[in-house]
Amino acid sequence: MHKTVIVAIVLMLVTACNTGESRKKDTADQSATQETVSMLAGLKHVAGEGIMFGHQDDLSYGIGWVYPDGESDVRRVSGDYPAVYGMDLGDIEHRSPVNLDSVPFDHMKTFVRQIWERGGVITLSWHVDNPLTGGNSWDISSDKVVASVLPGGEKHDEFRAWLDNLAEFLGSLRDDQGVAIPVIFRPWHEHTGSWFWWGQKLCNTDEFIALWRFTFDYLCNEKNIHNLLFAYSSGGDIENTEQYLERYPGNDYVDLMGFDYYQMPDAGNSSFTENVSRVLEIVTEAASGQGKLAALTEAGYEGIPDSAWWTTALWPAIKDHRISYALVWRNAHNRPGHFYAPHPDHVSAADFISFRNLPETLFQKDITALDIYNRE
Repeated sequence: MHKTVIVAIVLMLVTACNTGESRKKDTADQSATQETVSMLAGLKHVAGEGIMFGHQDDLSYGIGWVYPDGESDVRRVSGDYPAVYGMDLGDIEHRSPVNLDSVPFDHMKTFVRQIWERGGVITLSWHVDNPLTGGNSWDISSDKVVASVLPGGEKHDEFRAWLDNLAEFLGSLRDDQGVAIPVIFRPWHEHTGSWFWWGQKLCNTDEFIALWRFTFDYLCNEKNIHNLLFAYSSGGDIENTEQYLERYPGNDYVDLMGFDYYQMPDAGNSSFTENVSRVLEIVTEAASGQGKLAALTEAGYEGIPDSAWWTTALWPAIKDHRISYALVWRNAHNRPGHFYAPHPDHVSAADFISFRNLPETLFQKDITALDIYNRE
């Protein structure tokens, strides 16, 4: 059977599974746990109070340290943890004990429980390996990979096994009472670029939508994982709403809409601020039109060489937009210069404190008080 016919059948079948009855919950997953439903409602409420600050791998490692309990570069500088904690699930598909950045998955489970207990927000990305070539996420040597993992494709059975391993981990995220801990799951990110095997030039629109819908349907309906909010996240190369929504899988498959954008060394602050603000206008308009939350799902300036970057570049870019959070990337302990949040001796530390003290920026203590999970 021709692959385009297979893709069309998959789209029709999965759509039928999700639209056959009236929707009763605001979550994309109509069987989402009450904690997950409460999380989405809480995030919508908090978006009216301010913008949550997030940091990737905040509890895992930082400048000069790895895995000590309770450590955090953000906390070392500002006195508080971020409100949003990013982690990556790359290599979970192989049942590896560590992720692609060598963070043990057992440590990650502990961090998730700690964040849940203090009322923080967890967001999980997935830099999944290339199942067709055996390379990593960035292996773009073939434009047949997405087609190969869809039903009827030569790698479909292997991809299902990878999703089984992913589901096992997601289902293990539980607190001491056995409650499934809700998380934001952000698969297939930056799809408008062509640096991942699921990117713009590596598959067509129908294939990408089928990949997204199959992932959603398999995790939620086949594996009964119901603690996920799904985030649709493009690259920053967005010119208009039509382009942003070109590969949107539909309201029944998405809870949050965002994009990723980094300041390049040869670009000034004003260029970063203007471009982020411009794309946020597009994304927030699209999200509002679909009844979804919006976020700056990844951002940053590697090494942060500007001492006032937080209040003169990032904050002016986001302050006028109703978004849930803005997350900066990780502080690698083993790659000098590869960090996106300040450490205590960094040139931008004082400005980060000023950023933290803005009434509209929300860190851990702020959202603990707001009780986004409605547990009081």
